[in-house]
Amino acid sequence: MTVDAREQQPLNPEAVPLLVPRDGVPDVIADTEALAAAVAAFAAGRGAVAVDAERASGYRYSQRAYLVQLRREGAGTLLIDPIACPDLSALSAVLADTEWVLHAAAQDLTCLREVGLTPPRIFDTELGGRLAGYARVGLGPMVEELLGYSLEKGHSADDWSTRPLPEPWLRYAALDVELLVDLREAVHRDLDAQGKLAWAEQEFAAVLAAAPHPPRAEPWRRTSGIHKVRKPRNLAVVRALWEHRDMLARRRDMTPGRVLPDSAIIEAASSLPETVQALRAVPGFSGRTRSADAVGYHAAMRSALVLPDSHLPSAQPAHDGPPPAKSWERSAPEAASRLAAARPAVAAIADEHLIPVENLLSPDLLRRLCWSPPDDLDDEVIAETLRAGGARPWQVELTAHVIGSALRREAVRPPAL
Repeated sequence: MTVDAREQQPLNPEAVPLLVPRDGVPDVIADTEALAAAVAAFAAGRGAVAVDAERASGYRYSQRAYLVQLRREGAGTLLIDPIACPDLSALSAVLADTEWVLHAAAQDLTCLREVGLTPPRIFDTELGGRLAGYARVGLGPMVEELLGYSLEKGHSADDWSTRPLPEPWLRYAALDVELLVDLREAVHRDLDAQGKLAWAEQEFAAVLAAAPHPPRAEPWRRTSGIHKVRKPRNLAVVRALWEHRDMLARRRDMTPGRVLPDSAIIEAASSLPETVQALRAVPGFSGRTRSADAVGYHAAMRSALVLPDSHLPSAQPAHDGPPPAKSWERSAPEAASRLAAARPAVAAIADEHLIPVENLLSPDLLRRLCWSPPDDLDDEVIAETLRAGGARPWQVELTAHVIGSALRREAVRPPAL
């Protein structure tokens, strides 16, 4: 059965709603005395520890944690306010020999480390679910299908920087770690039965060891609607407005879209209003705060309009690596042919093992390999290239030969007339 087929299966119709944590909703830890007691309790606990964090991504500029949840057998559930208790390293120290269970760990590891929580090893139930071939890998669907309980939905996108946090939110947060260790056991059994446990362990170690993503070279190019702006001078205005908004957002600790919508940046860069008053008439610049901000935005826009040509951005973004694959057929047909041969070969392996193809091998790594393959297309050379690109041993073992075979076939194929 393929992953796509599994997506058609209904959730567990007999799932029991899980409405309240078994020990009730704990008080939020917000002082050093309560934190010290929690550290002692968790030091005396048993087994793996479930860990989660809540951010305020849709409201705040930073990706810091505004609530940290932990649960361990024999110690119960902790809800910690990391704003009031910004150093949780003592808790991390007593869990230094313990497996930490997270769901979609890559999303939380950075904000956890910022408050001193550094796991020694992890089990990622979301990533484990992907490798096990589950069609739905959200926490709620996995708990429902594997454990027979349905979790409350609805608070993940709330503003967790709110103080005090409402009781329904705290209940939701506590339930997020209530069954996480149980879920880990179910996923572990499936991975072991499918012979994928070693693969999962390699993936978990890679997530834990991954370096933070470097800043984007030109983050302003991700402005929604930028495809409507063609000329370098107008693109310079997009860049200037984006950078000014980013400065305001960082200063106010607000998500940039709440400071000024992307649509307003694109409209201003397209119409180039000549005065502050005209800029205020652009949709998105109205309202007391945004109207006051218009003076700074207009100054940034005017500065971009007088830049020398040599300082204007290019019409197309710079690429760290090969250009988008959709352009290869025209600009690099041989590379396009290699990719067309290698992609289905990798996809077939992914389908055979019920693994999403992006978890079998990074699509970017495959594109880079097909764009600039090594001179020697021997399997071991391909394997070494994959390893150098970050592929784990299990991924190399499954894919190196089929990729090498595909590239070798393309190398001897007569050129198209």
